[in-house]
Amino acid sequence: MALCLKQVFNKDKTFRPRKKFEPGTQRFELYKKAQASLKSGLDLKSVVQLPPGESINDWIAVHVVDFFNRINLIYGTMSEYCTERSCPIMSGGLKYEYRWQDDSKYKKPTKLSAPQYMCMLMDWIEMLINNENIFPTRIGVPFPKQFQQVCTKILTRLFRVFVHVYIHHFDSIINMGAEAHVNTCYKHFYYFIREFSLVDHRELEPLKEMTERICH
Repeated sequence: MALCLKQVFNKDKTFRPRKKFEPGTQRFELYKKAQASLKSGLDLKSVVQLPPGESINDWIAVHVVDFFNRINLIYGTMSEYCTERSCPIMSGGLKYEYRWQDDSKYKKPTKLSAPQYMCMLMDWIEMLINNENIFPTRIGVPFPKQFQQVCTKILTRLFRVFVHVYIHHFDSIINMGAEAHVNTCYKHFYYFIREFSLVDHRELEPLKEMTERICH
């Protein structure tokens, strides 16, 4: 029997604390607008489109943070099934392996277990979205020139979480009655990255067949 989604996606299971938007800010208003559109039942392809008169970088920033929160929660719920023993390599089936690289500890692509990779990934994203030089929150402070490039890297790596969860832990998703919720989150994410060409199409290959089936 499917569990209540509130039980499945328990905020206490979240991998990291949720990043919140400050009330009264432009980004908070944009976030509320995006959430209202989502809840209204509008077509997801329409929901991701840039609202008239809004800044594309603000719109991308709001969604990057929101997707981080949502995917963080999905993985936090799956994490008890994703262990060093069950997933010794961060992969998407036999064909795809993801190695970790950053600018500090891992300067070369390094093979990690899926739980290690996820931990490094969430730490890395959290550091970026809390960095005022990359995700400025003060009025009048511009986004850096490389902002969209940074977001592409974040979203590309978040896509890999979907790849791993769908390919290696789909049975657990079904058993928890969470398939519809995860699918909706994936479709929202997919339509967004395609709308703004934020992830290279080659990165999308591992889930190509599923995407063609559920993203019409």
